[in-house]
Amino acid sequence: MSFRSGYVSITGRPNVGKSTLLNTILGQKIAAVTEKPQTTRNRIIGIKNLENAQIIFIDTPGIHKPRHKLGEFMVKEAEEAIKDVDIVLLMVEPWSSKEVVGIAPGVMEILEMLRKVNKPVMLVINKIDRIKKPELLPLIDQYSRIFNFREIVPISALYGDGVDSLLKMIVEALPEGAPYYPQDQLTDQVERFIVSELIREQVMKHTEEEVPHSTAVEIVDWKERENGLINISANIYVERESQKGIIIGKGGQRLKLIGSEARKNIEGLLGTKVFLELWVKVKKDWRNNINLLRELGFK
Repeated sequence: MSFRSGYVSITGRPNVGKSTLLNTILGQKIAAVTEKPQTTRNRIIGIKNLENAQIIFIDTPGIHKPRHKLGEFMVKEAEEAIKDVDIVLLMVEPWSSKEVVGIAPGVMEILEMLRKVNKPVMLVINKIDRIKKPELLPLIDQYSRIFNFREIVPISALYGDGVDSLLKMIVEALPEGAPYYPQDQLTDQVERFIVSELIREQVMKHTEEEVPHSTAVEIVDWKERENGLINISANIYVERESQKGIIIGKGGQRLKLIGSEARKNIEGLLGTKVFLELWVKVKKDWRNNINLLRELGFK
């Protein structure tokens, strides 16, 4: 049996479930997931090793109209990820207007972009657990009329429904070739980056309005003790003093909750006990400051 390998971009509008799909496929959380749009800011690679294939998934930021330099970086990351892959997964979610399920806003613009790159595109309709089955077939029909998709696959990334079928279709479409990465490797991201994302995920979950999007996380210290304990110190950056107070919360309670939830996920990732120390600092208007963006890893 021939071995297949290749790169697959997970593309779509913000908050359609791209990172949830990646985490479900890998069976481990490496990408931050929240209910809020634009959670993913960087390209994140996840490697799925199968008996007859290696699929290298690229989770990308949601494609949107940027309102600051960080947004421009995110959209560029998503567009660049499409150019050098073997397959593009366009992920969408059912969208309804006046009780009629149809094509979501912003999808047509992405399709126009995909027409120019000449790559096989699979349409992944996510969140099918949220609609009635009779509504699904007309939706598939609508999409099939507007673009020549290689496959149209309905799934629920959250519950795993349809994910095995999707993987099978991807393997069949990949070129024959040797694996790019060792068979036991899950991602190309360093642990520090994933840990910073797990902290930012909790900030986004426990804050509202503009605050979660105004934050960035930087790991400033990482020490491994002889007893296996890992001491991690991280800065949470915000743009205004008022945002700092919101994240800290009354008597420091919100920051304590963010740290506690993040620590549990970090310990699950690293497989050891973790002491996590968080500090909240202000970097005014960092999302529009190119030098600060570079310092925080957005290049």
